[in-house]
Amino acid sequence: MKKIIIITAAFLGLVFTACENELDLNSPNDITTDQYWKTETDAQAGVNSIYAMFYKDGLWARWIYFRLDLTSDEGYSVSPWTELADWTRFNYINYNFWEGNAVTWRDTYKAIFRCNQVLANVPNITFQNEDDKKKIIAQAKFFRALHYYYAAVIWEDIPLVLDPSTPSDLPQQKKVAEIWAQVEKDLNEAFADLPASWSQDQLGRPDKGAAQAFLAKTYMQQRKWAEAKTALEYLITGAGAKYSLVSNYRDNFTDVNENNTESVFEIQFGDQRKGGTGEDQNAAVSSNRSQFFAPRGIGWSDGQARIWLVNAFKQEKNKDGNLDVRLRWTLYYPQLLADFGDKTYNRNWEWNNDEAWFRKGSRDYYRDNEDYYNQVNYRLVRYGDILLRYAEVLNELGNTSQAYQYVDMVRARVNMNTLAVAHPEIGNNHDLFLERLKTERVLELAGESVRWEDLKRWGDLDSQASVDKIALRDPDFKNFKVGKNHRMPIPQVDVDNNPNLEQNSGY
Repeated sequence: MKKIIIITAAFLGLVFTACENELDLNSPNDITTDQYWKTETDAQAGVNSIYAMFYKDGLWARWIYFRLDLTSDEGYSVSPWTELADWTRFNYINYNFWEGNAVTWRDTYKAIFRCNQVLANVPNITFQNEDDKKKIIAQAKFFRALHYYYAAVIWEDIPLVLDPSTPSDLPQQKKVAEIWAQVEKDLNEAFADLPASWSQDQLGRPDKGAAQAFLAKTYMQQRKWAEAKTALEYLITGAGAKYSLVSNYRDNFTDVNENNTESVFEIQFGDQRKGGTGEDQNAAVSSNRSQFFAPRGIGWSDGQARIWLVNAFKQEKNKDGNLDVRLRWTLYYPQLLADFGDKTYNRNWEWNNDEAWFRKGSRDYYRDNEDYYNQVNYRLVRYGDILLRYAEVLNELGNTSQAYQYVDMVRARVNMNTLAVAHPEIGNNHDLFLERLKTERVLELAGESVRWEDLKRWGDLDSQASVDKIALRDPDFKNFKVGKNHRMPIPQVDVDNNPNLEQNSGY
């Protein structure tokens, strides 16, 4: 069934962005904040405006994928737009570069601003049903946590803004540990009041499972393994154990079977509006990712996959002696036609040496090109990821033997042998299991915007020796400076204009 897109009224952009730019001038016809926030309808429209931020250029419509996918060792760019490509290979010169940094920073804090407006104003509105009010507030807390989560992953030490901003504010910079603490607080409070599930006409809103999933991710980035175990168990064996792997792996990456049993939280995209990414009534609610990541002649081809991913898939055959089917639905690569009988976007293709492209989320199943209006939902968290995370946590807690079964569930879906059969050398060795799990996460999750946080969590960016190993499969990491490039620079204009901000070290 086609998903429901959460629609935001056109005037919300005027209401909720009035304080985001010092140069904004209020029209006498605009609705001001003191006139707004009176009714339940105002509150619902206010929380819906937070969802609208997913469709902005700096976030999940376009540019954040360059940070999370292409900066990692899974992807890279050979875009003729040199400055854009440089921002995927750690050559940061202009810290205010819009597409590489500043617009994602801006839209992150715009989203947080909208969350803060809901949290500041909705408690004062009278509702007929208090549970409805609690759900709106819980959604705002969830999304504030979500946006701070990705901000912490990308920039680390950032301003922690918890009240609606004004143009004169000079927010204090906080250490990343304080950001994580706030994310934990917001998610725990959101969990208490979010429903266990939503009705069919409200699909796309976060539920208790989504809150626990992001809690687990937050704990894991801090290596709080025991806390992460508790959060993950809610999803796997606890009260929230409603998830299961879909039988067809590809169903996670098209618009045919969205919001399925494997989905923990996904962004609802649609192609019914073909406008821009502003605040008007015709603003698009679609993803541009495939337009920018599609092969040349089909899309802009500004981002592509590393060939080592293809080789990783081919290291092990399935139970029938065939290739891992996940390779087919993860990447376009030179042997795709020979291996699986698939043409790239139904075309005969001239390949360059050692090139590959991300296939997940593309529309090659009924189109021979891409555009800015991809309607395929983006799964931010799915159950396959949760199972592998649980295996990682168990291994870190000394329960390696118990961890196998959760990896095996993921492998069984695609007809792979059990881990013990395929890799008996691992045994109960923590380090060997973790190294194999790193590969298992690539095979299951490549191109799904989790690799950068994985590399950070594993400490693979913390020493020259480990970075040198990454550089063997991704030459861009020869530019990586340990102690500097594990986080992005803060846009310099913000540092210059706010005496309470310091540029991240090394920049």
